[in-house]
Amino acid sequence: MAIRNIREIGEEVLTKKCREVTEMTPRIRELIEDMLETMYEANGVGLAAPQVGVLKRIVVIDTTGEDPHILINPRIVESSGEQTGQEGCLSVPGKTGQVTRPNYVKAVALDVNMKEYELEGTELLARAICHELDHLDGHLYVEKVEGPLQDAAREEEE
Repeated sequence: MAIRNIREIGEEVLTKKCREVTEMTPRIRELIEDMLETMYEANGVGLAAPQVGVLKRIVVIDTTGEDPHILINPRIVESSGEQTGQEGCLSVPGKTGQVTRPNYVKAVALDVNMKEYELEGTELLARAICHELDHLDGHLYVEKVEGPLQDAAREEEE
């Protein structure tokens, strides 16, 4: 396992649509392990493969610190409600912004054994699913921000 460099806003890889994963290989397993390690090291709750420079439809999410979700080729099949709140991104360091997302999301994805499963989430998990899946299509949360971006450090002080 290794910590990978997190790509930052302005890097072209973050604007590209990712390719589906067709089979589990040792390289894909290593990528997933590296993504988890990188996410935890950076104190994030989610990380998408393009954020570490790989154009594959893979996302890791852990909003609780104890139960990581690995989503391969994920897609949202249901959403409802609405929530508005501060959002940040490891690829947009030091900034946050107000974003409206669904309050409930159901996603379908493959696990590390390439078996399909459903992941349902509300509040932070729903927000994380939407945020990370946006990365797979080349979109950053800054495209959805309502109002100006704010400095994350200033936000914490207030």
